[in-house]
Amino acid sequence: QVQLVESGGGLVQAGGSLRLSCAASGTIFSINLMGWYRQAPGKQRELVATITNGGRTNYADSVKGRFTISKDNAKNTVYLQMNSLNPEDTAVYYCSGRTTITYYWGQGTQVTVSS
Repeated sequence: QVQLVESGGGLVQAGGSLRLSCAASGTIFSINLMGWYRQAPGKQRELVATITNGGRTNYADSVKGRFTISKDNAKNTVYLQMNSLNPEDTAVYYCSGRTTITYYWGQGTQVTVSS
């Protein structure tokens, strides 16, 4: 089992920045991909960014150049640095960990961007 705990969400004005953290515990050796997803009210959950064990990253077009995903293996933590935030980024952000069998999810953290 893998446990994922997100933190760092909050309220920020448009143009501001936030950094989300996701602390992983449990059988983390089974994870081959970590990612951030988000879900806005009335919308489906969407991919934001992913990072492989080797450090390869992938981003949704809507966040490229503004968001950066990174990880600290020593702390078993994945980060999402979000810059130049706009109201369309408002959503619950979820951390995910993928194994060969399943996806694990955190509880989510709310990000609200005011105009």
